[in-house]
Amino acid sequence: MKNLKLSEIWIYPIKSLGGIRLSSAKVMEKGLQFDRRFMLVDNDGKFMTQRVFPAMALFKLSIQDTTLTVRHQQQSINIPVAPAINSPAITVQVWDDAVQAHEVSPSYSQWFSERLGISCRLMFFPEEYERPVDPQYKVNDEHVSFADAYPFLIIGQASLDDLNRRLKEPVPMNRFRPNLVFTGGEPYEEDTWREFTVGQNTFVGVKPCARCVLTTVNQDTAEKGTEPLKTLASYRNRNNKIYLGQNLVAINHTSIQVGDTLSVLSTVANHMITTP
Repeated sequence: MKNLKLSEIWIYPIKSLGGIRLSSAKVMEKGLQFDRRFMLVDNDGKFMTQRVFPAMALFKLSIQDTTLTVRHQQQSINIPVAPAINSPAITVQVWDDAVQAHEVSPSYSQWFSERLGISCRLMFFPEEYERPVDPQYKVNDEHVSFADAYPFLIIGQASLDDLNRRLKEPVPMNRFRPNLVFTGGEPYEEDTWREFTVGQNTFVGVKPCARCVLTTVNQDTAEKGTEPLKTLASYRNRNNKIYLGQNLVAINHTSIQVGDTLSVLSTVANHMITTP
């Protein structure tokens, strides 16, 4: 029998800034509680990420009770995890999605603008606002927060270990920004998972995760390179896209914690060809 265990839980409260590792988390429809409910946008309302602004990696986050702390070098600010909405809703863009959101505060926006060297605004996405997942991959009309496309991402530690054996210099899991990491099983077996449980919560794997240049940004230094994307492309390329990890939606919404057992209930054919 496979001994599949949840080994890491991550949230990224402000899209494309530093992640926070948790020992437990509440599962919600749009993603783990507090995950990607905030986002920086440019003057045109377009989402900002490390793909274009790698210096965003240098903002480090922590959470305590109802306060989110953002640190940049020797300075920090505190942001309520559920800020009071005192500004009108405006339309912001996440890829092809037009979403209604609110600026948290001009003072917060100025703080980020000064440190990034570009005018930007910090936006908040209330839980009741709508952003449907791609209808092709929905299970029960799920919605998502400011994440790229889906509420959850899972990666097996064995998958990263296999990739690192192919690299000259290993990379940490934070290059791939998962929500859930598990131990046990075979490399890339999450490709085949359809329905599975983590503790008492049921998830459905809906689409393998296509990777981009964000994976080449060192999360400690903000330096960009060619790896691990170059190596990953040599054996995880399908239809001109490079894959690692599985996107998920949640069927029910309980809590999960590190150490929970994973049980695979159903699988699908693995169309990904992995070179030995």
